Amino acid sequence: MISPFSSATRSGRYRLYVGSFLTYSSNPEEITSILPGGAPTAGTIATHRGQVSTHSLALAGIIGGTTLGIWAVWLLVVRIRKLKLKANVASAGTSESSPLLVRYQAPIELQTSSATLENDVLLCSVCAKLDFYRIFLYGIHELEAIPLGSLSSILEKSYQCSFCRLISLYIRRTRITENFPHIDLSEIECSMHTIVCGALRRGPYPPLRYGRRLHITGNGLWQTHPAFSAAGSLIIHLMQEDAFKFGRPVDLHGRRVKNAVDIGLVKKWIKLCQENHRDKCRNVWRVDRNLPGFVRVVDVVSMAVIPAPSGCRYVALSYVWGGNGADYWTTKDNIAKRSMPSGLDAANLPDTITDSISFVRQLGERYIWIDALCITQDDSQDKAIQLHAMDLVYGLSYFTLIAAGGKTVRDPLPGYRPRTRTPQTHIEVIQGLHLFVTLPTHEKALALSAWITRCWTYQESALSCRRIYFTEKQVYFECQCQVFREDIVAESKADFSSSFVRYPRGEYFPSSTDSFMSYESAVGKYTRRNLTVESDIVDALTGVTNALVVAFGLGDPARAFQYGMMLTELHHALLWQHDPHTPRARRLLAEGGGSSWPSWAWATWRGAVIYTSEDVYRQTRVTSRRGQTSVDETLIDAWYIVDHGGDIVPLDVRRVSRVYWIDEEQPPYSSPGGILDPTEIPLDIHRPLKPGTLIFRTTSSDFDITRRGGESNGESSAADHYGLFNIISTTSSPPTWVGTVILPLIPVPPTSIEFIVLSRCDGVDGVCDLERYRENEGLMERVGLGIIHIGAWVASTPKEKVVFLR
Repeated sequence: MISPFSSATRSGRYRLYVGSFLTYSSNPEEITSILPGGAPTAGTIATHRGQVSTHSLALAGIIGGTTLGIWAVWLLVVRIRKLKLKANVASAGTSESSPLLVRYQAPIELQTSSATLENDVLLCSVCAKLDFYRIFLYGIHELEAIPLGSLSSILEKSYQCSFCRLISLYIRRTRITENFPHIDLSEIECSMHTIVCGALRRGPYPPLRYGRRLHITGNGLWQTHPAFSAAGSLIIHLMQEDAFKFGRPVDLHGRRVKNAVDIGLVKKWIKLCQENHRDKCRNVWRVDRNLPGFVRVVDVVSMAVIPAPSGCRYVALSYVWGGNGADYWTTKDNIAKRSMPSGLDAANLPDTITDSISFVRQLGERYIWIDALCITQDDSQDKAIQLHAMDLVYGLSYFTLIAAGGKTVRDPLPGYRPRTRTPQTHIEVIQGLHLFVTLPTHEKALALSAWITRCWTYQESALSCRRIYFTEKQVYFECQCQVFREDIVAESKADFSSSFVRYPRGEYFPSSTDSFMSYESAVGKYTRRNLTVESDIVDALTGVTNALVVAFGLGDPARAFQYGMMLTELHHALLWQHDPHTPRARRLLAEGGGSSWPSWAWATWRGAVIYTSEDVYRQTRVTSRRGQTSVDETLIDAWYIVDHGGDIVPLDVRRVSRVYWIDEEQPPYSSPGGILDPTEIPLDIHRPLKPGTLIFRTTSSDFDITRRGGESNGESSAADHYGLFNIISTTSSPPTWVGTVILPLIPVPPTSIEFIVLSRCDGVDGVCDLERYRENEGLMERVGLGIIHIGAWVASTPKEKVVFLR
């Protein structure tokens, strides 16, 4: 069998583009006398560059009356050669009888308060040889990392050695010895080098003025086990009181995290952003817009729910509901009372809400928006109107207060009141220097929260210009320019920063200057989250889709987006696929337990959605790898949809044509054109057509499929619900592999499939929407995804077809 990507079929300009490259530079600092044995040497890595290119036709397929949609993208492959530690590297093994593991099956008991351990002599024989002052002054390059011994020996010495105790604190956070008691930690060799902290002000700085951090790492399982990845990097910092010993400012040095957050520090963060970042911390999509008159806010002074005063400055709250809240919700029965001064009784509100109201009042702000209080929860009309204004509610807020430390609204804001969090700064005094292990970044802290798992909270964060996170560890401030946190001195008036704490997580909106890239990024992140009420799947993203309409001038939101799909970019939007680890199951949207939404919309299906690059089709099994989709020429002239009134209406889909040349050696392809006449609807199609039915004209052709061999050789996972299938052309002898399709494994796909074409794309790959006829109605339903080679498509003599996709 011949591959469509072999030299036999890569004639002309239809070739796959593959680039492999790497750039690496090393400029280690000259340091001496840190350890016996001299100064470090420089290291380099060679670079490799290469490229090939190809074009492909995007297709879609049908099973017994089933439709597939196909696309393709450029593929860029980057191979990175990893540096090896100089210490002996051994693969991690297991040891059932390791006495160390028995000892550390329970969490390591360490002091985690902010108190300093004033013991300057407790160092093991390895750590006692280190000159920490010179290490922090001059630094140690990664290529000259200092070996510290096995992880098991470090844990063994943590009760005697102050520095080993700091490392063991990190291991305690990973909970690896508790959750994975049979891992042999003696095979993980640890080492230490330094990382420059960066700067809060524009330079140039003399090299020795830059602060340094200690970075502890290891080989083997340290690099590959998810528990280490979840805990983040092991970084050890100097406290701010030691900065003067090196003639450095306190910038980017450690700060003690107290029992309760310093309200004055939070005020400083907000003021720095407001006065210095100005328009940089304002999203362009909502400039010069005001809250609609129907939006309410809580007046924290008068304790009343009132219409938002024109142009008022207010805070928005994002939190986890965690169940029914009939005892504190605003309803038709209590809305009148709550509108009066003192009508909102704080004694009847859960802790997250009462703490948030008090926090806003203490900051000197007057208004806060809280959905449970500002939306009449048992009034469906008020609820619908308010929910469609979420883009403005969060986008226009002064900042959004994010309660990410609790699992329900009944939990307090950790760190706002005393004794609502355990102080986290563990400090050891070593050779006169105060050292501590930094707390997780805000990304890592949020990743462990219940808040980040909820669909509703995605747009609440993404649409906000400023965010203050209350987490179990500490409080973080994030805007478009900076990130501030309690445990690191990182405050600066400049919007510039090269510091390690500067980088926002990149979920502010819009994430790109391209409308569809912003959309596919939002859908990918959003669908990884969970909903209590499945029918909320579109409503909980309406704020983002409304903001896309304003940001990119997409016109009427009701025509630009339906069922969560971006109809203005329908050629791209149809190219989603299921996460392979998610069973193919519809959402239960109607009270009767069924779904009335169309199969071509991702919102109809449970689980995560992926917009992927072509690399997934080159694997031996389906993966969750995400990538940028690409459509270079639309091959469908006109799209129609059945509206909620049962009428067939045209869609305003942007045409794409970026193909500047066609290889003359390839057979030409011409897509069927012209306006679709509703009278062309076959008589055997069920009438009336259901709302959401897509109608379009294209071409179709039949191909055989076979399961890709790698998945039957032990490479597929029992958790995978989709498989890769080769598309086979039988018009040549021997049969030729001409493409790839991803199909659900249950039910078992047939051996022959009818495909339809959607678009022409740059590169070899495409995503095809596999549709199956519902014989009793003559309609098609989405089943899978795939790609096919342009030459094979033309050679199959495709037939013209009117498709009804439900």
